Amino acid sequence: MDVDTIKTVLIIGSGTMGQQIGFLCAMHGYRVHLYDVKEDALKSAQERIVKLAEWFEKHTVKNASGALPLIHYFTDASKAAQDVDFVSESVPEDPALKAKVFSEFNALCPQHAIFTTNTSSLVPSQIAKETGRPDKFLAFHFHDVRTTKIVDVMPHPQTSKEALEVTIAFAKKLGQIPIVLKKENHGYVFNTMLMTLISSALTLAANEVADIYDIDRSFMGVMGTPIGPFGIMDSIGLDTVYKVTKYWADLLNDKQGKKNAAFLQNYIDNGLLGTKTGKGFYTYPHPEFSKPEFLQL
Repeated sequence: MDVDTIKTVLIIGSGTMGQQIGFLCAMHGYRVHLYDVKEDALKSAQERIVKLAEWFEKHTVKNASGALPLIHYFTDASKAAQDVDFVSESVPEDPALKAKVFSEFNALCPQHAIFTTNTSSLVPSQIAKETGRPDKFLAFHFHDVRTTKIVDVMPHPQTSKEALEVTIAFAKKLGQIPIVLKKENHGYVFNTMLMTLISSALTLAANEVADIYDIDRSFMGVMGTPIGPFGIMDSIGLDTVYKVTKYWADLLNDKQGKKNAAFLQNYIDNGLLGTKTGKGFYTYPHPEFSKPEFLQL
């Protein structure tokens, strides 16, 4: 198999990243099958993908909406898996769930198809066996495709050289810059650095050292960035940050990590998930940190 064999891409999971990855593939001419178990989730995804196309047309790609007909929506796994050449999974950060999903699709997808996971915190060897095709499995992790072209490519010890090379070439076909990891690492490269920042910010807030706005002001003011750690968490989704934080806190029996997760839980319980719900630590579409007075006396 080589990269030119890839014609149809299956996206498993229609959340924010599934939407972005699927639309990116469609913009580059690939047929996309977007799968989710819930019909209402797919409906919501379709609406958000239209808005994503509008964003691209406004900022970077004039004819981005022309990609929309290439995206097909499925709740039937067998139909979604038909004739696919490359799979990208973006279901919640639960290794048992990911293993179950890949096991199901292994029985449905063509044998030549490469399986990839967009996981933010796990490593592929944790579920490689359950995929049924460990030699054709690796991590292929995207960031926000609207603002960056960086994509992480992380094989595990059993990933074949061919699958790795095809995935790297596919990343380039999508206009991405592949960051190839030499060994497995939870959190890849950027996320390893980012999660340290997020953990520190959450610890400061959960321990009532400083309030959220001042923590962000401190980071933004010193580093000269347009956004701070709490604004970043809003863009990621507080539910996602919570799942990653709680997973590692429970795994390592980290008392402070559990406290940080509980701090996030208060927001989630009130439906405050960040930009995707219009409110998290900040209110959108015009968050306080974007206003000139945020860093003024």
